[in-house]
Amino acid sequence: MGDDVKLDLDARFEHARDVIRTAGKRAMEYFDGSAGDLEVEAKENPLDMVSIADKNVEAIIRDQIADTFPEDGFLGEEMGIEKGDNDCLWVIDPIDGTACFVNQMPSWCISIALVVKGKIEIALIYQPCGKELFSARRGQGALANGEPIKASDAKTVGDGVMGLGMSHRTTSDAIMPFIKDLLDRKGIFMRNGSGALSMAYAAAGRMIGYYEPHINPWDCLAGILLMQEAGGWANDYLAAPDALENGAPILTAGPNVAEELKSMTGITR
Repeated sequence: MGDDVKLDLDARFEHARDVIRTAGKRAMEYFDGSAGDLEVEAKENPLDMVSIADKNVEAIIRDQIADTFPEDGFLGEEMGIEKGDNDCLWVIDPIDGTACFVNQMPSWCISIALVVKGKIEIALIYQPCGKELFSARRGQGALANGEPIKASDAKTVGDGVMGLGMSHRTTSDAIMPFIKDLLDRKGIFMRNGSGALSMAYAAAGRMIGYYEPHINPWDCLAGILLMQEAGGWANDYLAAPDALENGAPILTAGPNVAEELKSMTGITR
């Protein structure tokens, strides 16, 4: 990657940090009720809800990035894909954890990742309720509110909390064997309603890792880079066939429990 492109990514990173905070302020207006009533629709999957907040927050992110970088492309949960004139693809989840959001629980976040030629270059996950911004640049480490973070140094799955996610895109058989195995190994788990936020917490060492049998790209790409830059391991999500279109499994892990979790999930690369 040449110097011109590096400077270009620097500019994109700085701009995206401002954009995600602006989007977070708008999302909070819906969350605290100051933006008026929140219209909620059910998606095809009843656990995947969409609100006017999701749509408007994604529009803010797209519009503000496109104003500065009009040649870039976008893939968002609400508005789908818009191809650009270059190799930059912004992958956006305007509100990950919509069920928590509409039910007045703070476990939701905004997730933005930039993919360039199949590599995740920029990761931003913002939790507006706590005003906590997780960020990473490929090869430059991971931060939470500007301070370095690192993955958990747990030695076994029994040494910490494992983050789990599940949806009805798969059956219960996809997750139940893992839960039994984890509990038999004296491990514990939590599902906080937002895969992206759980992955950020794992990158910060608050959880030992995160596993979900199927996840969409806008929910996990930022979390993958965060974990990698925090010294942990993540599977090669983008190597899965049609991952950007159809999703794939995700596993992230602290460096010392990665092999154990790989054996438990069957996800090896």
